[in-house]
Amino acid sequence: MKSKPTFLISSMMPFGVVGRAAIRWICHLGASMIFLLLAVLKILRPKQLIKIIQQVYYIGARTTMIIMLVGLFTGMVLGLQSYHALVKFGAQGALGALVALTLVRELGPVLTAIMIAARAGSAITAEIGIQRISEQIDALDTMRIDPLGYLISPRIIASIISFPLLTTLFDLVGIIGGYVSGVLLLGANAGTYVYRVQASMDMKDVTDGLIKAVVFAVIVSTVSCYQGYFAHMRSDSHGAKAVGLSTTSAVVISCVLILVSDYVVTSLLI
Repeated sequence: MKSKPTFLISSMMPFGVVGRAAIRWICHLGASMIFLLLAVLKILRPKQLIKIIQQVYYIGARTTMIIMLVGLFTGMVLGLQSYHALVKFGAQGALGALVALTLVRELGPVLTAIMIAARAGSAITAEIGIQRISEQIDALDTMRIDPLGYLISPRIIASIISFPLLTTLFDLVGIIGGYVSGVLLLGANAGTYVYRVQASMDMKDVTDGLIKAVVFAVIVSTVSCYQGYFAHMRSDSHGAKAVGLSTTSAVVISCVLILVSDYVVTSLLI
């Protein structure tokens, strides 16, 4: 049998690399979907309420201050930039509407999800990854305790509860930040700002933002738990280094998927 020419093999190598990467990505996507489905099926189990409350405190309550801080300065920067842009067209009265709609529809859910992924998502991955490499998860199996129901399900439902609440808080503080920047510092009319905020938003705007928050909650919690749960199966490292790489991968993948899903959800809701 004649061997293939060397130049033909070398020319096909880039396609092989792309093909292997695509197959690997599809396999991980399918595995994460099965992982999420199995975890969701085990949410409604006895004695889950206490663990869910603990995770809501860890994911939600302990992230409140950083969400408020980022929301305040995001609103202030948005108010500052928007005011100078609107003045050029004599439309500074629309400052409140611009700030409120931008935060509620777009920046609020996205930035909240990214901040939670950076703070809580990374911690979840590291915690579960350490439990995996130290064989604590194997010990749960030995004691006939389902690791998915014990470790993963409470974190997913806690994320679904926490993300919309923190997004609402981000929006509120961001609107206040826009008021501080536009009204108190730049001299815009306070009554016009408040009226525009109230008149420009309807229930659909708020609902769309909360739908995005729920989608981002599922993405961040699933990616973080999946990366930690299977940290021991990484092909590029093992042990403590695998946990570190899994934590980095969880944050990066979560942020990318947040932006991609934001476009998809926005296109479906408009």
